[in-house]
Amino acid sequence: MHTQHFARTLAAIVHSGFSMTAKILLTGIYLAALLTPMMATAQSYDHDELVLFQNIARQPSDWARFIYLSHAVPHLSISEQILGEQLLSSSESELGLYDQAILGFPLRSEAIPNLPLPTTADWQAADATDAITALSSRRRIVLINEAHHDANTRVLTLALLPRLRALGFNYFAAEALSDKDPELMRRGYPVQQSGTEYLHEPLYGDMVREAIRLGFIIVPYDSSASGKAREAEQENNLYQRVFAKDSGARLFVHCGYAHIDKAEGRLGDIKPMAMGLKKLTGFDPLSIDQTQFLEVLADRTDAYHQLIASFHPKSPIILVNRTSGSPWSAAPTLYDVNVILPLSVSLKSFGVASEDKHEGDSSRLSHDLINSRDMHRPNWLTLSGDRSAMPISADLCRKHFPCIVEARYVDESDDAIAADRYVFFEPLTDSRLYLRPGRYRLRTMDSDSEVLSEQTIQASK
Repeated sequence: MHTQHFARTLAAIVHSGFSMTAKILLTGIYLAALLTPMMATAQSYDHDELVLFQNIARQPSDWARFIYLSHAVPHLSISEQILGEQLLSSSESELGLYDQAILGFPLRSEAIPNLPLPTTADWQAADATDAITALSSRRRIVLINEAHHDANTRVLTLALLPRLRALGFNYFAAEALSDKDPELMRRGYPVQQSGTEYLHEPLYGDMVREAIRLGFIIVPYDSSASGKAREAEQENNLYQRVFAKDSGARLFVHCGYAHIDKAEGRLGDIKPMAMGLKKLTGFDPLSIDQTQFLEVLADRTDAYHQLIASFHPKSPIILVNRTSGSPWSAAPTLYDVNVILPLSVSLKSFGVASEDKHEGDSSRLSHDLINSRDMHRPNWLTLSGDRSAMPISADLCRKHFPCIVEARYVDESDDAIAADRYVFFEPLTDSRLYLRPGRYRLRTMDSDSEVLSEQTIQASK
């Protein structure tokens, strides 16, 4: 399976170029299909798509869904390939295969026509956490978006949670939550049934866990509708569940893509959720975009890489005008500020030799990478030092491949969202989990979800 997994990624790199528009559309289809009764979806999707969704919905776990998609995607029709690749990419992210998710489904944002990129003569980099905290000080609503398959777009939200709580923000809304878990806040952590599959990714679970710990009131608000109806229901849910009940509320929202926009544009003629929420509340939200400029490994000349070459970020940044002090937005009618994430995606996720031997020439990559021992994971998983690396080895798999290694807090249930997890495809390989200080249950399962080993471990600072 690992050879197939790498071959898929290599093909995606060579032929990268999925558009943001397609990504948003397909994400909406996937969520609607999983959350809406099949009788309703039957009017919207063709037979092959319905069969795919039905088979995915039958899988009993994230791990089982990944195994199913890994085998199914290569055999899908050409018309289904993009949809299948997107679903597999999201599944990879949920299982801690973060670079693989991005490399397997490289997302190219739709370029803004005639956009003049900022230069160092007029703009300077500012730490995103510090700068956004300052920009939020007089706002009642702050919205930040994510790319659903790129968990790096959740790191800044984790950093902002304690800062905004200190400013008096008291409600946290997350798109992936459902309203079917009334015990969430009392329990103190999310479980599999707390929301959609996006919530099952460890950093998403950590966002919710941290928000509860910090004292936020958690607000599920998403809708199973699509298009205009979905945006309208989202904004109404936020208004009714927050501001209609608490006139002094301050709300922090983590959502996907163009839901943060305050005007029509990226969703065509659909009025985005933030646009309607502004009208309902009378409050102008601070809208923060992280998805316009994303790393696509194959293209080193796009706008993202030009910004990286000019401003050299080592952590998430925004750009501030040297004269006015105002933040840079590539689309100021839509949102207030762009975040630029540092370079992080690496072919070392397939082994340490991948870039050492073949850097810059993807056509020469060969399957000797499969036998490389150290399977790299992105450095942002440290969360700026809040989490430490815990070495793990394919020996945990006891010769059953692929296998998944998961860590959960010892005082949380077996259906709790994992603190971190990783998949081994081959023997003689090592990697690491990234964990906050504490005690964890470390469990390894084979492709049939049979437990291979379980032990209690201690993670130190």
